[in-house]
Amino acid sequence: MTMDDTTVRRKPDALPSPWRSGRFRRFFTARSTSLLADGMLMVSITTTVLAAGYGAGGVGYTLAAWMAPIVLLILFGGALADKFTPQVMMVGADAVRMATMLTLAGLLAGGGIRLWHVMALMAVSGAATAMFQPGLAALVPQVAEDIQRANALLRISEAICTLLGPGLAGLLAGYWSVAGSFLVIAAAYAISALGLLSLRHLSGAAESGDDSDDPLLRRLATGWHEFRSRSWLWGVIVVWAVYGLFVFGPSVPLGAALLTEQHGAGGYGWIASADGAGTIVGGLLGMRVRPARPLVAGACAMFFFTLNPLAPALGWSFTVTALTGVVAGCGFAFWGVMWATSVQSHIPLAVLSRVSAYDIAGSIIVIPLGRVLAGPAAESFGADRVLLFSSVMGVVCLTVMLALPAIRGLGRTPAEQAAGPAETAGDPAETAVGPEERVTGPGEKVPDPAGP
Repeated sequence: MTMDDTTVRRKPDALPSPWRSGRFRRFFTARSTSLLADGMLMVSITTTVLAAGYGAGGVGYTLAAWMAPIVLLILFGGALADKFTPQVMMVGADAVRMATMLTLAGLLAGGGIRLWHVMALMAVSGAATAMFQPGLAALVPQVAEDIQRANALLRISEAICTLLGPGLAGLLAGYWSVAGSFLVIAAAYAISALGLLSLRHLSGAAESGDDSDDPLLRRLATGWHEFRSRSWLWGVIVVWAVYGLFVFGPSVPLGAALLTEQHGAGGYGWIASADGAGTIVGGLLGMRVRPARPLVAGACAMFFFTLNPLAPALGWSFTVTALTGVVAGCGFAFWGVMWATSVQSHIPLAVLSRVSAYDIAGSIIVIPLGRVLAGPAAESFGADRVLLFSSVMGVVCLTVMLALPAIRGLGRTPAEQAAGPAETAGDPAETAVGPEERVTGPGEKVPDPAGP
């Protein structure tokens, strides 16, 4: 048997705005500063490695050093978050990331930084990220009663920070110093840690489960059992892995190359901004639209994302391509809100971090392979044909997802799925047994696009 799926619910219209909760406002501030730091990090690291003379190869090695610990340790991060509480793990992770950024700033200020210095520190930062990400899912339902609106607000924040972070890092590096940009990143992680630390009366997952004394490997096995026992959950992840291999993998490097060739570097920048604007619009829609079948509505919205690789493949005009970017970003964000709401409404809090970790791992593990294969495929068949194939595969994957009965039939809550809407007295924010939310996997970033 799986753990108890009992949830405490209210009618959506009766739920107060997340902004009325001081805990949510502090959590939102902490999460936003962390996202801003993530957005700044890649630009600052790239600038550091290139300025040190290690070229594009050095950048690749550094990013691999950061990503590898995330892939290897993310499952352990979920198990530890469920054991020691997500809050403890996330505050500790932010403290470690802050320390790595301060060390990088110190090395740059002192001169003589080496590639292995950067790689080692980024590996430590990646390990901390693996400890940070799974716990996000278990915190949202404890700081906001209206989980869907909270998810939508977080999605909007992510889009804004993704747009602002790289530009801020570039400004700091250009008009101050790269070391200064790392100081700002460290300060952002410090604010995130303090914001999370200030949250009071949060329930630990261990308090609501019966396996708090189990060894780590058994806890991982419990998480796997909970994951595989839900066909709608692993069904989405399997489809998403194929989607990541054939759509997300090729579309980022090949799409960037073709769009730059077709519209220039400036044009590509505006198209990327249009995609970000669409993500904000999708988040706003996610705050208002409450479909009875969230995964069906989200998957239908994701069909618009297939325009993302299709536009450069067919060489559409700048105006049309920018408009498709808005539509694609909107569909992607709306899916992310629907997926997050569905996962956290159906997974018990006691195992939510562990299940979220399996979700993240399954979502991101094949995307690097798709990016590696994109180059040889483009050389053999042409970048435009590869992207056209990506668009077709996107439609196929989403069609398969909608064809699976477990996914198609999933309701907003277990009760609505089985027997129609139900209302129970109680306050999810106070009982901490309510619908859960997630912030990574199919629909999120880690922070590099790894789920949509």
